[in-house]
Amino acid sequence: MEGAGAYGGGKAGGAFDPISFVQRPQVILRAVSWLFSIIVFGCISSQAWQPEADGKKLVCLYNGDTNACNYGVGISVIAFLASMGFLVGEYLFEQMSSAKTRKHYVLADFAFSAFWAFLYFVGFWYLCNQWAKSATPRNDVGVSNVRAAIAFSFFAIFSWAASAFLAFKRFKQGSDAAFSSNFESDNMQSSYPSYPGGPDLDQQYQEPPFSGGPNPRGTSDFQAPAY
Repeated sequence: MEGAGAYGGGKAGGAFDPISFVQRPQVILRAVSWLFSIIVFGCISSQAWQPEADGKKLVCLYNGDTNACNYGVGISVIAFLASMGFLVGEYLFEQMSSAKTRKHYVLADFAFSAFWAFLYFVGFWYLCNQWAKSATPRNDVGVSNVRAAIAFSFFAIFSWAASAFLAFKRFKQGSDAAFSSNFESDNMQSSYPSYPGGPDLDQQYQEPPFSGGPNPRGTSDFQAPAY
């Protein structure tokens, strides 16, 4: 792509365009993941904890499993912070003049996004399993929030997996470009004459000056000298 820098980003030092920035797929996915994380930990924190009949203790609506509530909140809070960090990283990505720095960022993006997609996958099934075993709360208090947390945990799997896929494409694009540059450089270095000052092989072969033309001594037969 013309004007593109290493690993799919623009060349360092270019002017920042906020319109093109917010239209990047990476930025859109980070914003979506950020929103999903807010919904998940907000729903669990607000109404997934309800008091027992005696009112002395709060219990998690996911079958009374405290770990289920803590797990959903924990991965979502970290996802919230990580999404903001990667949004800042996307802004700074264009300013990274070193291809090695961009490579490290892309690899970190891929590893974290793939791992968090897996954690949300585990969290989705964990919450679903515990909710299926739960008794219905009194007056259905908190039911909508509990179900919303499960639903958006499921959606978050795809947003983080898509971010990992785009990071992998970036890494592959940068690796292919580096390989192509080295390959072309090797080909250019291998194009040299066989020895210094050698003849130009592209020139056409010319006959020697004495290989043809009229005989200066004429066409008569050879005569032996007289003694």
